Amino acid sequence: MAASRLAKPARARNRRALPRAFFVTDPVRTPDPLAILKRLPRGFGVIWRHFGSPSRLATGLALARVCRKRGLILLVANDPALATRIGASGVHWPERQLKGVRARKAGWIETAAAHSRAAIARAAGLGVDAVLVSAVFPSQSPTAGPALGALRFRLLTRSVQLPVYALGGVSADNAARAMHNAAGWAAIEGVVEGWTKRQGPRRERPRI
Repeated sequence: MAASRLAKPARARNRRALPRAFFVTDPVRTPDPLAILKRLPRGFGVIWRHFGSPSRLATGLALARVCRKRGLILLVANDPALATRIGASGVHWPERQLKGVRARKAGWIETAAAHSRAAIARAAGLGVDAVLVSAVFPSQSPTAGPALGALRFRLLTRSVQLPVYALGGVSADNAARAMHNAAGWAAIEGVVEGWTKRQGPRRERPRI
């Protein structure tokens, strides 16, 4: 978590504080997200990607209960209706959804994925609160493109007018290299490795 403390504090458009780190779920790589949520520090963000799972309502309600109990910020990917039903903190949009005009729900946090300056500009124009830019480092994700590298990512954050998170290949070994001017980092495997494989018995950790 040392890297998250180097991040630039950021707020959503509704002035709600944004987390400095996000855990991004994946049905294959994180088959039991609840087990990980129970270990995360207060203030951590969670982006839940259900990909149309038939059990998404029951799973979402369970995730939302844990997030409320532990002080985590839960965003539902690309499904505002489900986010409303489970009482999530907002939504996360894939880059392909950065088009048109949508109604914003008061109090929600909205983030979006972006892989280019053009996508970041579209997100800003739609009033998104923050973007997750990838891939910053080499990633095993099947959708990850060529890595930007820490230097190019840091240069990008200087010219962007909304909070930016580093995503893609982010780990405990490299996250700090991308934090200059960034709002924080987001990861799948980086969180799994940090809060399951390397952790002993669960203990409460300080708010990030």
